[in-house]
Amino acid sequence: MKNTRTAALRALLLASVTITAQPAFAQETARGGDLHDETSAQIVVTAQFVDRLDILAGTSTLSGAELDQSIRPQIGDSLTQLPGVSATSFSPGASRPVLRGFQGGRIAVLTDGIGSIDASNTSADHAVTIDPLTSYRIEVLRGPAALLFGSQAIGGAVNVFDRRIPREVPDEPVHFDGLATYSSAAEDRSIAGALDVPLTSRLVAHVDGSYRNSDDVEISGFTLAPELRAEQLAIAAEETEEGHFDEAEEALELANLRGTVPNSATETWTAGVGLALIDSWGSLGASVSFYDTNYGIPARPGAEHHHEEGDDDADEEGHEEEGPVTIDLHQVRADLRGELITGGGFLESVKLRLGYADYEHIEFEGDEIGTRFLVSGLEGRLELVQADRDGWRGVIGGQLYVRDFNAIGAEAFVPRNNTEQYGLFTVQEFEMGALGIEVAGRYEHTSVDAAPLAIDRSFNTFSGAVGLGFEVAPEVRVGANLSRTERAPTAEELFSDGPHIATQAYEIGNPNFDTEKSIGLEAYLRGDTGRFSFALTGFVSWFDDFIYDTATGLEEDELPVFQYFQNDATYYGFEAEATVLLAEAGSFRFNADLVTDYVHATIDSGGPVPRIPPLRVLTGLEAQSDHFDARVEAEWVSGQDRIAAFETPTDDFTLVNVSAAWRPWGSANGSAVFASVNNLFDVNARRHASFTKDFVPLTGIDFRVGVRTRF
Repeated sequence: MKNTRTAALRALLLASVTITAQPAFAQETARGGDLHDETSAQIVVTAQFVDRLDILAGTSTLSGAELDQSIRPQIGDSLTQLPGVSATSFSPGASRPVLRGFQGGRIAVLTDGIGSIDASNTSADHAVTIDPLTSYRIEVLRGPAALLFGSQAIGGAVNVFDRRIPREVPDEPVHFDGLATYSSAAEDRSIAGALDVPLTSRLVAHVDGSYRNSDDVEISGFTLAPELRAEQLAIAAEETEEGHFDEAEEALELANLRGTVPNSATETWTAGVGLALIDSWGSLGASVSFYDTNYGIPARPGAEHHHEEGDDDADEEGHEEEGPVTIDLHQVRADLRGELITGGGFLESVKLRLGYADYEHIEFEGDEIGTRFLVSGLEGRLELVQADRDGWRGVIGGQLYVRDFNAIGAEAFVPRNNTEQYGLFTVQEFEMGALGIEVAGRYEHTSVDAAPLAIDRSFNTFSGAVGLGFEVAPEVRVGANLSRTERAPTAEELFSDGPHIATQAYEIGNPNFDTEKSIGLEAYLRGDTGRFSFALTGFVSWFDDFIYDTATGLEEDELPVFQYFQNDATYYGFEAEATVLLAEAGSFRFNADLVTDYVHATIDSGGPVPRIPPLRVLTGLEAQSDHFDARVEAEWVSGQDRIAAFETPTDDFTLVNVSAAWRPWGSANGSAVFASVNNLFDVNARRHASFTKDFVPLTGIDFRVGVRTRF
């Protein structure tokens, strides 16, 4: 019955494609702007039906030269210099964003407004199937953005925009975008290119592709953190005393490993084609894309998985030597976007965004197949955008998400399951002089079933928010947002129960979990006086039935047990950023900037929430001109000793980076040559938010060069 209903829903959505389409809350320029010229575009953040969406107080964007210099193999590590953002940094091949300390199922990673439709939220070792190389703009939304993008964005959303479905008709016969980069720390070589060709005055074709290849990452100092290294030295001493010299030598070699992270190489390629019809009545476009990556999973010392005694291939002690774990991942995806402009009345336009993906990844142990993960999914958003009526504007919409998930193999830690989610939402904004009011609401029905366990759970969730903003001076605004959000548990939180070779842990969920509920309060102050711009946001969230996973100290199948629990919790913290114009000399402007953020998270009667990023301060000095930019920055990250049980502390570190960019034809063209030295003083640094931080430190000193060309 469930499969029949799913098929019917898919057929209904695919049939509705003929009605209309355009991205849900797409990042766009003002009418007549050139999307290929980031410097000339007037950007309207996220919801083009609102001039300013103050309910989204915590919004950051990355584009142009800043994006080019920040690009890393995965989206998480590409965004870490933005306020409130850290990364899981499981390995160079797998890294999701961490926003305000939230990660996994609480962070939505989107492409053009809908999900990546992969398995990256299932586990930290799974890659996000969005290549930063093909993006032109990324926006990060925190706080009440959950009401726009669904309950799985309760901690925030990262929205990545590409041009696979063209957004405008180029003026030239062929428009080309190209990017090539080289990084010394991992011999990382990447290249990406895209062509837009107007077939007629209204029809545009697009083709793009990218390729990246990197070796094992070079680091500073020892690979293992001090606590883990001391553990291996103790094992070496014990094995020596007992006369087990081979085992002692192995532990000693591991303790003294330095300068590299073994089995951290990556290779990724992508390709996409698109077609769009753009006219005065609106637009209709579609694309097909491919994502393929192969990457290594660094081994966790002391957590090697041993197969059961009696296996045919096991040695006489029941232990099987295993090769390094690698992941081979493939995704095929189809997208559709369009808009129908109504021409007047209550509605300004009707928009539809639709995506379907077929995903597979295989976790290899050496040359042997360990576990296959299969995902097929469909996501769509339909929006009715209201016309502006004397300061009242908004949107009413619906969203559908369907995912079939299956893991095949002896170490399939999550059983086959199906998720269906339907949502209705609205966001309304009212402007009355200097006062702005936003009201938002969302209803979701979520059904999660695991047929092998004969378990079928259904959840109805209701969320709402209200925001007030007041312009206390020209371009200076103060405001507050109050929200009540509710999230259904994911299939992984409900049904996990088994060994996972890539994380080298035994993972356990709880099928009896209730919905997770929170009350959130934000207060913000932001402004732009011309020479000085600033934004300060303070936030607090009180959770009922907060779901989290943590080490238990137990072992199962000779692996450490990580189990999901549910308890009340409190998060609070702040984000701040500021830029000041220090001086002007000739064509140059000299700026100083600051970014700082902090999160404090506690589980009631349970101590700190695991893997919470500590206090961070990033400062920079920059010289800017039409043809040349130069920047030096220092990022200090505090040590984190507020840790959960069985979690290890993380030392503080300071990273210094310098960069420069030259634009031979000026900023209007977008072509540039850029270079940087990251981690100038070769510091051994680790992200506390990372599951693997004790044996996967950040990159050491890294020389990067790149070329961006547009014509």
